Amino acid sequence: MTGLSRFGRRVVVQVSRHSSERIVFDVSDAVAILLRDLHRQTEKRKAAMDACLQVLRGEAHPPAARKAFAAAALEAKIGD
Repeated sequence: MTGLSRFGRRVVVQVSRHSSERIVFDVSDAVAILLRDLHRQTEKRKAAMDACLQVLRGEAHPPAARKAFAAAALEAKIGD
């Protein structure tokens, strides 16, 4: 499933000031970060979770999830 849920372009995040940068290449990694590190329930986080789940269910393509995840990461000030 990883090949089908891989982003075309990476997303770089740093979940805290003291952690190293993480490079997110696929939907599974994005979901893990959304669940573990983004605790504020915002519309962008919800949209990113929905988009990622749609990809995992085979209902959408990874670029839509990447775009939504990148937007949520920027909103949370952890993404570039």
